[in-house]
Amino acid sequence: MFSWLARIALACWRPVSRYARMNKDYNNSNSDELEEDSFSLRDSLLWCRDLEKHSCGDFSFAVVQANEIIEDHSQVETGKDAIFVGVYDGHGGPDASRFISDHLFQNLITGLARANGTISEDILRNAFSATEDGFLALVRRSCGIKPLIAAIGSCCLVGVIWRGTLYVANLGDSRAVIGYLGRSNKIVAEQLTRDHNASIEEVRQELRSLHPDDSHIVVMKHGVWRIKGIIQVSRSIGDAYLKRPEFSLDPSFPRFHLSEPIRRPVLTAEPSLCTRVLQPSDKFLIFASDGLWEHLTNQQAVEIVSNSPRAGIARRLIKTALNEAARKREMKYDDLKKVDKGIRRFFHDDITVVVIFIDQESLSTKMPVLEQSVKGFADSIGPSNFNIL
Repeated sequence: MFSWLARIALACWRPVSRYARMNKDYNNSNSDELEEDSFSLRDSLLWCRDLEKHSCGDFSFAVVQANEIIEDHSQVETGKDAIFVGVYDGHGGPDASRFISDHLFQNLITGLARANGTISEDILRNAFSATEDGFLALVRRSCGIKPLIAAIGSCCLVGVIWRGTLYVANLGDSRAVIGYLGRSNKIVAEQLTRDHNASIEEVRQELRSLHPDDSHIVVMKHGVWRIKGIIQVSRSIGDAYLKRPEFSLDPSFPRFHLSEPIRRPVLTAEPSLCTRVLQPSDKFLIFASDGLWEHLTNQQAVEIVSNSPRAGIARRLIKTALNEAARKREMKYDDLKKVDKGIRRFFHDDITVVVIFIDQESLSTKMPVLEQSVKGFADSIGPSNFNIL
């Protein structure tokens, strides 16, 4: 079915013979391909909030859908002294990423309230743990009528700027990258998160050390390293069948059936954490699901942000990635726009990008900012619960 649909999709355009490849000058992306004009087809699967205010600068937010039902969920919450960013890249379905979007920030606010409004890595860790426990409870209630909910999970990337300090927590292979001014005033990319993906040798070694009695803990399958031959990410919310024996799936679900019951959790919901006091040289942050990083390097992304107008920069990053995805298939982005959701997944993943600009003047002075909650791929904006602090 996969190859049959792909062939149908490939029949929708004529390949072109020449495309510019990615290079160090690609960030000067003032090309007509990235700008929509009256002659350009609008991408109906691309959503954006081009530029909004937060307590220490501006932010830009964009999402593009590829799956039949979008599996990326995301949010930005702005408060008087803080901003919260969440990028939740689901797999197997949208249930886990949607649950995280509905509950993780609330769990964080509850922890902050108990700590008298003081954030710490422990409070972030506890918010992740409460969200994982909540979703596994939902799986337990639902698996009788919806067994495959046990195979649904999500990566989870969170960033909080609180009174000049950045806190980042991550599960999976979404990524947070900071752009800072280095020597000779050149912008430099620094990755703040660790990719929890079996394609990385360090992750494979970690899994083998945790499961010395399991020779199949990581398996090369169709040229890709996968945990138990099934999944690439080693940390997530959900994926209950790889964490607790009670949620194991029977042979009627061969894709997720394990030949032997698990003796201990194969995946974990313990996040990697990073704390950084923001410096004058720190200019902006990029939070994005792995769909962006499949097509752009960290350095390419920060150079695009550094050399482009702020307004619409998240959308520009996504369009640059989509141009590259199209080029790899010998087509143009305008042709890719004609491919509908579902079939579009053969060419790229759902992609979420949030760019947070850090203005030092705003960090040192309390700028009046509307406390708002913005959910990715949703047109409505509501008040943020940051106000309880």
